[in-house]
Amino acid sequence: MNFIVSKSFKFFLATCLLSIFLMPQNIEAQRKKTRKNKDEVAAVAPKPKTPKKKTISDLVKKSKKIEGLFTIYQDTINGSLQMLISEDQIGKEYIYFSQIADGVMDAGRINRGSYRGSKVFKIEKYFDKIEFVTQNTSFYYDPNNPISKAESANISQGNMASVKVDVYDAKKGLYLIKADGLFLKETFSRIKPPSRPGGSPMSFKLGSLDKNKTKIKSIKNYPENTNLKVEYVYTNPSILSRGSNALADSRNVSIKVFHSLMAMPDNDYEPRYEDPRVGYFTTQVDDKTSTSSTPYRDLVHRWNLKKKDPNAAVSEPVEPITYWMENTTPLEWRETIRQGVLEWNKAFEKAGFKNAVVVKQQADDAEWDAGDIRYNVLRWTSSPQPPFGGYGPSFVNPRTGQILGADIMLEYVMFSTRVLYDKIYEASAHSYEFNDDHMYCSFGESLHEDTMFAKAVASAFGATELELKQLQKEVLVALLMHEVGHTLGLNHNMKASQLFSPEQLADAEFIKGKCLTGSVMDYATLNVTRDRNKQGHYTDMSVGPYDIWAIQFGYTPFKSESEKQALLNRSTEPELIFGNDADDMRAPGKAIDPRVNVWDQSNDAIQYSIDRIELANDLMKTAKERFITAGESYQELRNVFGHLNGQKATAVGIISRYIGGVYVDRAMAGQEGATQPYTPVSLKDQKRAMKALKDYAFTPNAFEAPKEIYNYLARQRRGFDLGRSPEDPKIHDFVLNAQKNVLSHLLHPYTLQRITDSELYGNQYTLSQFMSELNAAIFNVDIYGSVNTFRQNLQLEYTNRLISMLTGKQKERFTYNSKSMALYNLKRIRTMATPSGNTSSRAHKQHLRTLIDNALTEIK
Repeated sequence: MNFIVSKSFKFFLATCLLSIFLMPQNIEAQRKKTRKNKDEVAAVAPKPKTPKKKTISDLVKKSKKIEGLFTIYQDTINGSLQMLISEDQIGKEYIYFSQIADGVMDAGRINRGSYRGSKVFKIEKYFDKIEFVTQNTSFYYDPNNPISKAESANISQGNMASVKVDVYDAKKGLYLIKADGLFLKETFSRIKPPSRPGGSPMSFKLGSLDKNKTKIKSIKNYPENTNLKVEYVYTNPSILSRGSNALADSRNVSIKVFHSLMAMPDNDYEPRYEDPRVGYFTTQVDDKTSTSSTPYRDLVHRWNLKKKDPNAAVSEPVEPITYWMENTTPLEWRETIRQGVLEWNKAFEKAGFKNAVVVKQQADDAEWDAGDIRYNVLRWTSSPQPPFGGYGPSFVNPRTGQILGADIMLEYVMFSTRVLYDKIYEASAHSYEFNDDHMYCSFGESLHEDTMFAKAVASAFGATELELKQLQKEVLVALLMHEVGHTLGLNHNMKASQLFSPEQLADAEFIKGKCLTGSVMDYATLNVTRDRNKQGHYTDMSVGPYDIWAIQFGYTPFKSESEKQALLNRSTEPELIFGNDADDMRAPGKAIDPRVNVWDQSNDAIQYSIDRIELANDLMKTAKERFITAGESYQELRNVFGHLNGQKATAVGIISRYIGGVYVDRAMAGQEGATQPYTPVSLKDQKRAMKALKDYAFTPNAFEAPKEIYNYLARQRRGFDLGRSPEDPKIHDFVLNAQKNVLSHLLHPYTLQRITDSELYGNQYTLSQFMSELNAAIFNVDIYGSVNTFRQNLQLEYTNRLISMLTGKQKERFTYNSKSMALYNLKRIRTMATPSGNTSSRAHKQHLRTLIDNALTEIK
């Protein structure tokens, strides 16, 4: 029995061991079998379906479709944009234009209505991308010249954006692209101003563009243009300057911009080319296939006016130039504004057009706004920091010069007595800075300063409210005519104020119904007469003879080139003289012809300026009695004091330009009435100018005011607005700044060099004579006695400038004979500055001697 059990147990044990040994093999076999079964199933299973390719409809199903020139889709959930580009749009040129819808002056000239210019771009396709490429329109190649085959050589186009195609619909020939990158970035136009080298770190600056806050505000689409309004938000969490009160939060600043994409006009517009004898804005084009010494094809900016009846001498246009008065326009001034705009029809009638200019009123419930480029709008603002009194920009087709749209911006400050505190004691009532933006116009801003002066004079002599209202009306009409002139294509004519003599302008009967200047495009000072009984018009009330002639050149449908040249050959007529911003002498050392200036008046600006100074002096004597009102602060007196001194500072600046001046004649060679191109100002007039400067800029009592007035020049404090500078009036600073402006021109290296060079072609006022008389005007009266503190400032300023000519950083800019005269005068001053006079004067003269002695040791 035991044997049987033992045998059975051994068999069982062997079986178990065999099973254990064979188990891995069985498992592996099972796996292989399973894998085989799966492979067999896979071999017979159907292939998965290819995902359906998304269509345009799929990608825009959550979006609102806005049809127009470029169809836009805006996502109704997140606001993102997509744009359709059709195959027939690829390879075509379009025009891009932008303007500021709203901005802040703190960031630069970024203000409502500011135009940003126009440019041509082309849409191109590169594999799976759509590209937007700016076209270079600065050059012309005659297609009949073989060199035109190399027209692309060394000329760069500008690839603004390259956007991946999301979907292509081959049947419809449509490409869908994402458009956020086109408009929510500064792709088409730079908005944030660049940082200027040497700028103060404490000046206000925009932060970085915040992509999360920047957004599309509106989209308006039409068959010929696509328009988007975008709000750009610039963020800077660590600002150094908070800016003005126009900023609610300096860390987050919004700039709203209108972007317009326009179809290239396809019409019968005929370009007209610039002539230097008449002033139009232009698009500059160089003819690279011309052998001329002046290979220019500069395109005049003008509207596409066509006669309804081409055979009529005077005909209405097919489409007039229409201006819309925005519904923000003050009701009481609408008729005056209409009058100012329609005055230009007098000029257009001479060019063969009747009712070329039309004015319409925007309804209060109008659904369009001034940002719509289809309308030319007269717009109003009342800004915290008025950037202008008026501004009349336009935009054009860069390929032809055709004006496509324009606006006129007007600031309500023109009707107020509001004055910026920081400008009250500037050395001049007007800016003498030159701005390279030739489309910018500061006429309204400075006209406002002149208006404040004219109101002060009129009020002081008992003007009624009706008379003051008439003054304001004249100023508004003049401003409107000026800015409308810009929108018609005209640039400034800073030479036009030479039309009448001071005596004629002071004769109310003579100037009645006349334009006071040759052109409303000048910056002429208001005509305020010293004899109040002879006060006539303060400014232009109609377009001038130059304006009519210029419109004839720009808009007459000439039948022949000879007809046009006959008109241009009239440029030598005295009332048609012309000089633009490049020619004017507003800034020290700038330009050469003193007749081309800003804020001058009459064909004898020296005498007119003297009369203006005397008028200001007359009013200053009684200002304290006339401009203090019981129960009110002394702010009005302070303002008037600033206006009067500003007028005097402007006047002496104008006078200074005649010294070393050279009259320019831009007539063509052989033209009837032409003179030589350069004629130095006569010895008589240069010496008149020097005497006037001696008497009104450098004399010990220059800019003198009654002593009792100084105690009352108190500004009205507003909260804590005094800042870090104490509030007392800085009288000496003002006077010295006015004198500095004069010296900056008289001792400018260009002026001194021109005095010497022009001796070769007619100048009789030699450098030695001029610098000797200047030295005498500044020292001779009081150097041997007591010198008042105003003269001490002047004498030290002048002496330091002479020293700078010899040892300063800019010494290499001065000619050798200028330096020689500077050294000669320094030694004369050293000899004259003997100890005499009161203690202050002795200290002053010791200061002069020390400065000169130290300088003489440095001179090599």
